[in-house]
Amino acid sequence: MADTPRVTVEYRDHVAHVTLSRGDKMNALDPAMVEGLLAAGKEVAESDARVVVLAGEGKSFCAGLDIMAFMASGKLNNAGEWLMERPHEDANDMQEIALVWRRIEVPVIAALQGAVYGGGLQIALGADIRIAAPDAKFAVMEMKWGIIPDMGGMVLLPQLVRSDVLRLLTYTATPIAAAQAESWGLVTEITEDPLARAQALATEIAAKGPNAIRAAKRLIEFAESGAARGEVLLRESAEQVELLGKAEQMEVVAAQMQKRAPVFK
Repeated sequence: MADTPRVTVEYRDHVAHVTLSRGDKMNALDPAMVEGLLAAGKEVAESDARVVVLAGEGKSFCAGLDIMAFMASGKLNNAGEWLMERPHEDANDMQEIALVWRRIEVPVIAALQGAVYGGGLQIALGADIRIAAPDAKFAVMEMKWGIIPDMGGMVLLPQLVRSDVLRLLTYTATPIAAAQAESWGLVTEITEDPLARAQALATEIAAKGPNAIRAAKRLIEFAESGAARGEVLLRESAEQVELLGKAEQMEVVAAQMQKRAPVFK
């Protein structure tokens, strides 16, 4: 049905649960799902969520691009204009559905099962943490269709894997098992129920100081950007100054001393 939401967003206990909801099609990306992901990213960024859990319904997280749907939409007939537009700072729409999860100021945890292919892999790479089921399969699938990864993959993949691994994955489009993905740095950990683990981890992080968590994500992103040593050290100090002695940090200290959960206003 055309009016069926491709992406749902729910908020529970300071956690935003973003779910790809095209399970009957392995959550393959069609134009409506791209629009849904962009809208979800914008909504969550403007919310007071402290953590995001990103998941896909059904047997697979996301099997990649629904080529037939994009052909039917006519977008592939005007790829030059469509892909060269920069409506999201430095990114086009297709890149933003992966990069938005890095732009969001709070941690994003992806729960992965089944196929995590092509665009689906690149979306997962945008998360801070990736929890995979033992049966998950990962592939930089684009070469199978005679194209290259172009949804932020070449920003995100070099931060995670060696150059030879990146080239092997890109040139061959061969799916790899979760254990191999973990060994190569694509996966944080493997567990039988990745969604339950992602939700538990989100609950744990949501209980930490929200300002400190946001500062940590900003600092990590800056440190990974290739900034000079002195710039990173200065950023550490600047972020810390905004936390030390402030109400949130004092509440964390008091809660530790009193052996209770902190309460953030």
